[in-house]
Amino acid sequence: MRRARSILLVEDNPADSMLVRKALEEHGFSGELTVVDNGETAIHRIQSLDREALAECPDLVIIDLSLPRKSGREVLEIMRRCEKCRHTPVVILSSSDAVQDKADAARLGASRYIRKPSRLEEFLKLGATFKEIIEAGS
Repeated sequence: MRRARSILLVEDNPADSMLVRKALEEHGFSGELTVVDNGETAIHRIQSLDREALAECPDLVIIDLSLPRKSGREVLEIMRRCEKCRHTPVVILSSSDAVQDKADAARLGASRYIRKPSRLEEFLKLGATFKEIIEAGS
C-alpha cells in the first residue's frame, strides 16, 4: 500500500498557510501538510530527513522566500544539496515579482516559481497546481 502524500510548507504568515491548506482541500488533497514557520527549522527538518535511514522526503516542498532566521533561498539551497531530498519538487511561493528572485530560484533548482495571488479565487486555484506537481512526481 502506498504511503499518504505529504507536503512541507515553509511559510511564516499564518494567513497564507491557511490559504494553502484551503486550496489543497478545495482540490481534494487528502495527504499530510506540515507547516514550518521559519527557515532555520525547515533546514533542520530537511537535514534530519537526509540522515534518517527510514525517513521519506515530502512529495512536495513549498517555500516562501521571505522567512525569519534563514531565507527561502537558503532552505532551497540546502534541500538541493541533501542526497535524499534533492529531487523533491520545490515550489517557491512568494509575494515578490522581482526578476532577480525568479532567477535565483531557477538557478538554485526550484521546480516552479509562483507569485502569491492577491485574490482568494486565484489563491485557491493553486491547489490544483500543487496536486498536479505531486501526481507528476509519482
